[in-house]
Amino acid sequence: MPCERKPMRYGHSEGHTEVCFDDTGKFIVTCGSDGDVRMFESLDDDDPKFITVGEKVYSLAVKNGKLVTATSSNTVQIHTFPDGDPDGILTRFTTNATHVTFNSSGSRVAAGSSDFMVKVVEVSDSSQQKALRGHEAPVLSVTFDPKDEFLASASCDGSVVVWNIEEQTQVISWPLLQKTNDVSNAKSLCRLAWQPRAAKLLAVPVETKVQLYERGSWDHVTTLSDDLLTQPINVLAWSPCGRFLAAGCIGGLMTVWDVTSKLCVERQKHEKGFTVCGLAWHPSGSQIAYTDTEGSLGLLDGFSTSATDSSSTKVQAPAKKPAKDFDDLFDDDDDRLMDEGLSDTNSPAKKAAAADDDEDDDFLMPATGRVRNRGAILDDENSLDTGSLKLGQDKFMDDDDDAGSTTVPAAAPLVPLRPVYEGPLPTPPQKAFQPGSTPAHLTHRFMIWNSVGIVRGYNDEQDNAIDVEFHDSAVHHAMHLTNSLGHTMVDISQEAVLLACPSTDELASKLQCLHFSSWDTNKEWMVDLPKGEDAKALCLGQGWAAVATSTLTLRLFSIGGIQREIFSLPGPVVCMAAHGEQLLIIYHRATGFDGEQALGVQLLQLSQRKRQLINGESLPLSHRSYLSWLGFTAEGTPCYVDSEGVVRMLNRSLGNTWTPVCNTRETCKSKSDHYWVVGVHENPQQLRCIPCKGSRYPPTLPRPAVAILPFKLPLCQTSTEKGQMEEQYWRSVLFHNHYSFLSSSGYEINEDGQNQSQKEQQELLMKMFALSCKLEREFRCMELAELMTQNVVTLAIRYASRSRRMVLAQRLSEIALEKASQVQEEEEEEEEEPDYSNIRRPSGHGQTEATRGRYNSRHNQEEEEEQGEDLAEDDDGQEMETEEATETKKRVNPFAKEAGSPVKLPPTPVGKVVRSNPFKVLGSGKPPASSGQPRMTNILDNMTSSRKSAPLSGSAGKPNKSPVLKPLVPRPKTKTQSTLLQMTATKTTSKKTQDNTEPAADQQKQPDVPPPASPAENTENKRPKTGFQLWLEENRKNITADHPDLDETDIIKEAMGRFRTLSAEERLSWTERAKGQSGDAADLKKRKRAEGGDGVENEKAEDDENRARKKKPVDPSSKLSAFAFNKN
Repeated sequence: MPCERKPMRYGHSEGHTEVCFDDTGKFIVTCGSDGDVRMFESLDDDDPKFITVGEKVYSLAVKNGKLVTATSSNTVQIHTFPDGDPDGILTRFTTNATHVTFNSSGSRVAAGSSDFMVKVVEVSDSSQQKALRGHEAPVLSVTFDPKDEFLASASCDGSVVVWNIEEQTQVISWPLLQKTNDVSNAKSLCRLAWQPRAAKLLAVPVETKVQLYERGSWDHVTTLSDDLLTQPINVLAWSPCGRFLAAGCIGGLMTVWDVTSKLCVERQKHEKGFTVCGLAWHPSGSQIAYTDTEGSLGLLDGFSTSATDSSSTKVQAPAKKPAKDFDDLFDDDDDRLMDEGLSDTNSPAKKAAAADDDEDDDFLMPATGRVRNRGAILDDENSLDTGSLKLGQDKFMDDDDDAGSTTVPAAAPLVPLRPVYEGPLPTPPQKAFQPGSTPAHLTHRFMIWNSVGIVRGYNDEQDNAIDVEFHDSAVHHAMHLTNSLGHTMVDISQEAVLLACPSTDELASKLQCLHFSSWDTNKEWMVDLPKGEDAKALCLGQGWAAVATSTLTLRLFSIGGIQREIFSLPGPVVCMAAHGEQLLIIYHRATGFDGEQALGVQLLQLSQRKRQLINGESLPLSHRSYLSWLGFTAEGTPCYVDSEGVVRMLNRSLGNTWTPVCNTRETCKSKSDHYWVVGVHENPQQLRCIPCKGSRYPPTLPRPAVAILPFKLPLCQTSTEKGQMEEQYWRSVLFHNHYSFLSSSGYEINEDGQNQSQKEQQELLMKMFALSCKLEREFRCMELAELMTQNVVTLAIRYASRSRRMVLAQRLSEIALEKASQVQEEEEEEEEEPDYSNIRRPSGHGQTEATRGRYNSRHNQEEEEEQGEDLAEDDDGQEMETEEATETKKRVNPFAKEAGSPVKLPPTPVGKVVRSNPFKVLGSGKPPASSGQPRMTNILDNMTSSRKSAPLSGSAGKPNKSPVLKPLVPRPKTKTQSTLLQMTATKTTSKKTQDNTEPAADQQKQPDVPPPASPAENTENKRPKTGFQLWLEENRKNITADHPDLDETDIIKEAMGRFRTLSAEERLSWTERAKGQSGDAADLKKRKRAEGGDGVENEKAEDDENRARKKKPVDPSSKLSAFAFNKN
């Protein structure tokens, strides 16, 4: 599409100038900052008609014999055209209007103003106005949908909004532009343009490209771009046919695209390189008028849009054209632009002297070494159009390559054969940023806002300074620093302030650290990065600093300034965060497509034993979003926020996956509102952020207020009771994972908080269990029981039996048994590996169990059970018997009527009972290790074994030492740990129900042991011996003979090993012999109980037990019914 550029002419005084054609194309109408509107009949019209409408005219539009202007008097005026008679004021604003436009029929005018308002006014009756409110900054441009249903507007707040005119509502808003505070500071006027006729596409200039959006679906359809465009596009204009789109740029370049083929069909350059600020097509489509910021008017003539067959993508070009016409395309001013990427010595422009005009006539290769018309060179029918080559590659045209020196037959029509790529487009990678900072182009900005303090940067005419303020002034007083080096990024910790500046032509990029916590007098150090290396991101950990640079290098420094490790990053850094010994790095691992960012994450632990916890995994982001904040919770768990407002947190217990824990957009009132995150806390669960109205970040003044948002996992159906409890449970599990990580890293942890969280989780499980029981979802009850601790399973069994769910109670008893054996195994492991890390993850998912919490669990178990049971009873619809207070405290086994009761008693309150001897357990059974699988006739007969230690029992008493009579000094043990040994012992003893009686009876007497526990010998001697003890008595001599140097503990260990090697029959025979000696055990217990003053109730229970002992085992359901409804 060749065209002729006419010489520019004077139009107005220097300043913003606009241009349009009237409906007939007879007049070129311009307005300027001199306040005049001029009507040129042609470009050569030396005496144009003019009217003065105000001091300055910002915009104009002509349609149907009406001229509308936006003037500096804050009004939109209307005049007749071409006479220029005043026809009144259409509308007023509180400040000047910035752009006016007619709709396609000329019946309405839309105007955007610097007071953030857009108005739509009827031309025939200016009282009929519609005000569109929602922009948060001055409006840059407005354009009507040709079908008059929608209106699009662009604003300095960075958004492009489509409005429904009748409903006065926003249909969609795209955050596409850079934010500024005024039209005069905006990089581009961003003149939007809606495709005429077809009305399918809305064109939006974004930086150096044009984004096209489809009307109706508002999807992004395509992007028009050109390699030569290096500066932002200012204005757009569609050809009247709707097929071609012209763009005028800052820097004076004008480009025309064929939208159907997405090819650039014309390029022209302003003769002096001034910014093009007005652009209009002639109604015939043959001319484009343009104006610049110096007040001049120009014309491009000779377009053949109307002659072009709309179904064809062929663009006719002249067969032969003098070379100087092509050279006129880009005048001398443009040599540097054209030779970008080439060295001065090789610049083709410098070789131009060698070529004379005759050669230029024959060859379509311009003196600049560039293709003059990219669509005009053919190699062969399969070749690519050279327009697909990037600028830097164009130097290959100077080679003796065939493609570079091809001649074209004189008469052949030239057709661009460049294939059009229709696939997904690459996403521009997001730039590196400091989390908690606002954009660097602002004069007053937050350089960082984190949990330690706030750093503000000021860079205006008066001052270039940095203010550091600490949330806790005890850490350090506020500081005011002069920013002479031009620092652009900063991090702040309890120990230091770390700053970095980019390199300049003269100076290297510098890293400066103000180590205010240093105890010596030198509290500052600085280091220069190597030449050509710029700091891109930095962060401060505990005793160290890290900086990532433009050479994909990460450098570590000690807080005092010693250079430490250095390593390469897999891609350009996006941002970094640190907490204690952890370093989190986000980088680009690849190019994203279709608006997606492809980010990778590395998590390193820089402790004594340095290791990489996450290695280059991809970072999950919401669809078409980018990373907006990265950090750690106050407890040290990595988390981040994307531009869609989704907060994600690392779930260490699920293989270092990322779990969404909050969506801040859900609490925003309007689409343009956002939350700017400044900190995250796991305990209490708080997301600390600043609400930003109509913006993504807050201003420095007035000081923003911090709001606290709750967390909510995006589980399904959270409006239901079940969904709510599930969400609370899993959120509690996720938010208390940090206890496990901290303790494994050697930190002190708040055990009260940990116990409280476990109690809360178990309560929620019990509530869900009760709800599932009500809904008759017994299988679901079993699944919930898998997540419970042993104590809560006990309550669940009790609840199920009272709800007359015998099958469920039976199955739950099996789970209880499994949990008991799990705990037993863990205890044995712990004995074998006493120095092993004290973290345990038993059956309750996400419950971390550590030996350090052992003692505390005693205090919490009783509460947990009491509360759990109360919860279950509250939730239950049926009438239930409630135990009296004393009974609850004593925790009489509800199943005590039967010898083989399926449930163990919950632990007794600490105040009432002193821990009984953990070694009296094995009186009625073999050592726990002797049984791989419990051999029993009926699960219910052995439910005494189902007692599990409290959630935090790390290692219960060492079972194989129980026969030792002298008291050892073990680590503090809970009450439940001793009962645990009883049950494991019993579990393995035999199939007979009689064996299980002793432990059950034992537990009933324990609550009444007097506070000073009787010596171990007393209790041990009154108990029947187990088969193992009998065997040990007889074989002790052999063992001591074989191993004379063993102490008592090791003898028992050795004996345990030998006893295990016996066959099952031999062990059974020893057990039978032991039973023969235990005839009077029951009377002994009765006597004890009487001494303890337990009263009639326990004796009755004892009688029942004796009776049960003589019976054969019966059907489990009848047993359950016996204990479930028998009132003591």
